[in-house]
Parts: sequence; structure tokens; C-alpha cells
Amino acid sequence: MAKARAIVKRLKAVKNIRKITRTMELIATARFKKAMDRATEAAAYTRKISEIVADLAKSSGEISHPLLVQPASTQNVTLLVLTSNRGLCGGFNAAVLRQATGRYKSLKKQSLDTTVEVCGKRGISFLKFQDIAMDRTYTNFEDKPGFNEVEELADRYIEDYTSGKLDRLDVAYTRFESAGKQTAIIETLLPIGDLAAGDDAGVGSTIDYEFLPSAEDILMEIVPAAFKARLFKCFLDSAVSEQIARMVAMKGATENADEMIGTLSQKYNRARQAQITSELAEVIGGAAALE
Repeated sequence: MAKARAIVKRLKAVKNIRKITRTMELIATARFKKAMDRATEAAAYTRKISEIVADLAKSSGEISHPLLVQPASTQNVTLLVLTSNRGLCGGFNAAVLRQATGRYKSLKKQSLDTTVEVCGKRGISFLKFQDIAMDRTYTNFEDKPGFNEVEELADRYIEDYTSGKLDRLDVAYTRFESAGKQTAIIETLLPIGDLAAGDDAGVGSTIDYEFLPSAEDILMEIVPAAFKARLFKCFLDSAVSEQIARMVAMKGATENADEMIGTLSQKYNRARQAQITSELAEVIGGAAALE
């Protein structure tokens, strides 16, 4: 009887865990759909504005923008790492942090002055455990990052780059490619010349632009806007990838709980049958002894 009671106790615990994982799966599914809509809309805008920047950079002749100018040498590098505030999302954080620590070690080997900035409590805890110094940390970016919050970061990076305090900006994040594929990568957003010539930009465009007011005025507006849009897209991609990872992880946990519930139910039934058989045998044995 003691074994059957232990199985019942464990069965209740597994059922309670299943309720939690199922609820988290449904929440992640709802958040994923909203985040994917935002990421998809931002992807189209970012791709188009990157194409325009690439075309303008080629068409504007000698006119340039400070963000389009490559630094003479690279010495000061900022590594921005985007992770989640919460866990239970499978290997989402591990993949990004693996990329980030690899790049950090590579930068240190090159004797570059590296500044590490981290978004998300999971990344902050990991890098603190790895004894990697962090210059800035952010925990305000949840599953729905706001453009105004990202714009503050972008403005500071632009100011540092144009003043010569920053030579390169690397962002470690998970890129959303489709609902079935997300990849942890490191992308260099500054110098912005790489952005203008990136894979999202138009290659070999032959569009002839007529600048009104002037190419310089247009570049002054559109180049920072392109950088901000690209940085914002990194945050959106990271947010939607986190929800997908959590949804998949919770779905797997729920299925495992279902399987465990079935196994425990079988064990309980067998234990109960054995107990009933034992009790019947005792009754029959007692009756036979009285005859």
C-alpha cells in the first residue's frame, strides 16, 4: 500500500507540473505571434531602408556621412549581447552566450579595448559567473522592446562613433529567419559601411536618384535612421526567437509529463492489482482455515 501511495503522490506532482508547462506553452504561443508580426514588419522596413542607404552611398558621389566613414584603425570595440530575462527557453541563451564569449576572447587576443554591454538577466548572471566585466547592463527589454528604448542606445552609439570613442559595434543575438529556424549570430552594425553593403542591401543597383533637397541633407537623416532600424530589428528578432524557444521547450516538457503520467498510472494500476490479489488471497486463506 505504501508503494501505491508513493505513486499517487508522484502522479499528482507530475500533473501539477504539466499544468504549469502547458500554461507557459500557451502564453509563449500568444506572445510569439505578436512578436513575429512586429519582427516581420520591421524586417521589410529595415531591408528597404538598407537598400536606399546602399544606393545613396553609391549615387551621392563625394558626399558622405560620418557613419559611412571607415575608421583608420579599430581599437575600441563594443560587444552588445542580447539575452532573456527569464529561463525555461531551451538553448536560446546558451547559443547566444557561446557566440558572445567566443567573440570576446577573440577581441582580447587582438588586444582591442572591448566594452561589454548585456541585455537580460540570464546573460548578466552568466558573464558575472565567467568573471567577464560588464560596462552596462539592461533588464528593461522584455518580450516587447520599444523603439524609444532602443533609440536611446542607438543615439549613444552614433555619438560615440562620430566622436571617435567607438570604432566598431558587434551585436550578439538570435536572428529570426522563420518559425522553424533561428540562428545565434554576431553582427557588426558599426561601421555602417558594412550595413550598407550587407546581404539585405541591394547589390549592383542601377537606380538614378534625383536629390531634393540635397544628397547631404538626405544622408544626414536616412543613415542614422537605417542604423536605428537595424539595431531595433536585432531586439525584435531576439524577442521573437526567445518566445519560439520557450514555446518549443514547454511543448516538449508537456509531452514528457504526459508520457510520465501514463507510465505512473500503469505502475499504480499494477500495484493496486497486486494489493487486491494479496488481500483476496488472505481472505480465501482465512476462510479455508475456518473450514
